[in-house]
Amino acid sequence: MSEPMVRIRMARVEGAQLAQLVDDFRDLVGATRDVEDPAIGRLVPDAYPEDEESSRAFRDATREDLLDRRALDADIVRTALAGMRGDLAEMSHSEAFAEHDLDIPPSDIDAWLRTLTALRLVIAERLGIESDDDHDPDDPRFGVYDWLGYRLELTIDAADELL
Repeated sequence: MSEPMVRIRMARVEGAQLAQLVDDFRDLVGATRDVEDPAIGRLVPDAYPEDEESSRAFRDATREDLLDRRALDADIVRTALAGMRGDLAEMSHSEAFAEHDLDIPPSDIDAWLRTLTALRLVIAERLGIESDDDHDPDDPRFGVYDWLGYRLELTIDAADELL
């Protein structure tokens, strides 16, 4: 008997877009990471916001392990999305937008949730989103941020149904 899976539906075009975002994220947190990049800073917790010295020491002690874990999480998501890749330019509209089931083992769901959340944090940093007031729904650049939030919510819902 096979293990139950967390199943999410996704169009091939969505899978390809998400795979590209995960690839870009993997590059950001990979071996050649720039720890001075503000997006990296957004991914590393500020454990002591009232104590800059202690906070810096905590970040310095935990940053590499945390970013290595984020890279491994991204690898898990990339592997799951491998079947969604393809040359979208060569697909018909119906092929690109046809929904497919994507099965995620329960053991991988945390990696998915952490990666989707981390992607949103990076995009929020790039767009200057600090609070809900910073979000401009009329600005098309915020569409990816919103879409990732939607995907995160659907993934949580699918995981809740199984678990």
